[in-house]
Parts: sequence; C-alpha cells; structure tokens
Amino acid sequence: MIVYRELSSLVHDLGISARTLYAVSNGLDQHYRRAELPKADGGVRALSVPDPLLKHIQRRITQVLLVHMPISPCATAYRYGGSVLVNAAPHVGQSAVLRLDIQRFFDSIRYTSVKEAAFPADIYAEPLRILLGMLCYHREGLPQGAPSSPAISNIVMADFDAQVSAWCRERGLTYTRYCDDMTFSGAPVPSEVVSFVSDRLRPLGLFLNRRKTRYLPSDRRQLVTGIVVNQALNTPAEYRRKLRQELHFCQRYGVAAHMAWQGLTCSEDAYLARLLGQVNYALQISPGRSDLEQARAWLRAGGGRTEPHT
Repeated sequence: MIVYRELSSLVHDLGISARTLYAVSNGLDQHYRRAELPKADGGVRALSVPDPLLKHIQRRITQVLLVHMPISPCATAYRYGGSVLVNAAPHVGQSAVLRLDIQRFFDSIRYTSVKEAAFPADIYAEPLRILLGMLCYHREGLPQGAPSSPAISNIVMADFDAQVSAWCRERGLTYTRYCDDMTFSGAPVPSEVVSFVSDRLRPLGLFLNRRKTRYLPSDRRQLVTGIVVNQALNTPAEYRRKLRQELHFCQRYGVAAHMAWQGLTCSEDAYLARLLGQVNYALQISPGRSDLEQARAWLRAGGGRTEPHT
C-alpha cells in the first residue's frame, strides 16, 4: 500500500494539479447540479451530479486510491464481478429469506466515516485526508451522482459487513449486501437479526427502513434483488410473461405495428435493443432456455425486418 505524506506524490499519482484540486474543493457547490430520478414507489431520488471536472477528479481518486482499499466479499454491488445475480445466488433453496433495507443510505453516510475508512490516517497525511474527503463528499452525504460514492460506501461498510457475516456464520445463516439491500437466509429469527443489525448500524449514523423489512418463508415467493430464489434462480413470472407477450406480438404483427399499438415513440432499433437486453438478462439468470435463445437469435437478426437498419 502506497503511503501519501506529501501533496506532491498525491498530485503525481492522480495526474491532477494541486491548484485544480484545491480550487475545486473550495467551490464545491459550483461543481454540482441537482437531478431527480423516479423511484418504483412513485417518489423521486435526488442526485447531486458533479460537472465533468469534478467527475474526472472523483474517477481518478476511485481508480488510483480507493481501488486498493479492502471491502467485504459479502458486498455484491459496485465491485468487479458483482451483480444482482451474484447477490441472489447464495440464497437459493433456503427455508426462509429475510430482507432488510438501510434508510437513505448514501445521504446518511457521515463525512467522518468517509475520512476514517476511505482515507485513513495510516496512509494519508491529515491535510490530504481532509482534501480527499471534501472532494468526495457534498453537504450532508455521499453524492449519488459521483463515481467515487459507490466504492466509498463499500469501504465504509467493510467492518459492518465483517461483523454481520461472522455473527451469521455462527448461526448457520447466509448474508449478502447489495448497496442498501441486506439479505439473510437459512432460518433467521427476524427480531434477533433486526436487533443485531440495528445496533451495528447506529454507530455509523445509519438506520433500518422498517417498512421495507420482508420475511419470506419457502412457501412464498422469495425475491432477492429482483430474482426468484425459491428452488433455482429465475426471473419473476410477471417479467417472463410481459417479455413473452412483447416478443409474440412483434413476431406476429411486426415490430412497427406493435410499437404503434403500444404508442412507443423511440426508434425500432432502440426498442429491439431494449428487448434484446431483457432477453440477455433472462438468459443470464436462467441459461440454456431454448425459447429465450431463439428469441435472442431473432432479435440479433433484426427482428424480422427486411429493410436495412443501423
């Protein structure tokens, strides 16, 4: 691990001048814009989106510095090889699944947690810790539009993940965390898990969103990060049904006619690309299904169109 005691060595490795780093850190509000994304529950998610200069700085911090910091193998998001599939796979065929959600995850991570975990004193001189922390933080939380925030969240949660994982192993439980979504499977006792997790989150300034707690025994559909895990990995029935219907109507009536009937205004190529992505996702979850492989071949061939397309 490289130790940074002088600004000059940090500047050299980041490839960004000290003047730029300090100028940006002294006027952070000027380098962010607010954006909103619709949420599945009907609300909106507020994003603080950095401008190209600050985004470049945060990306370099991630690529050069944060990539070397330890994270837990239980963290399945925002890492090389991580995915919703990797998160769901350990929970297949369990007698029960318990899902817990961390409330306002990125917004609630403290500056002190970022400074201590992502830029620790045994690696960085104090002025550099302050500078790097400021460049990756905005107002009262981790900015959700910043490329550095996902990596930092995993680093901040590394000790928590280790404690929870060890506690679960002693009880024969399986634990994974995908961002703010924690999953426990085996034979979890909800009250015990909630109590233990809450006590470990509190020192980080984090709390559970109790409304999103879900206990799913094997006689109910067990859904983990959007994937059914009851007996084998599978996409939800409604996802498969909708995809199957769209493909059927496209093949029977033609892509253009189906899009017109649906009132879709995007290009045919964009629509077919979306369908292909959905088919590829379903095949990733359930590989080898002949109907999906045939659909993929049809989409790759242009969706039955004879006219040239780009």
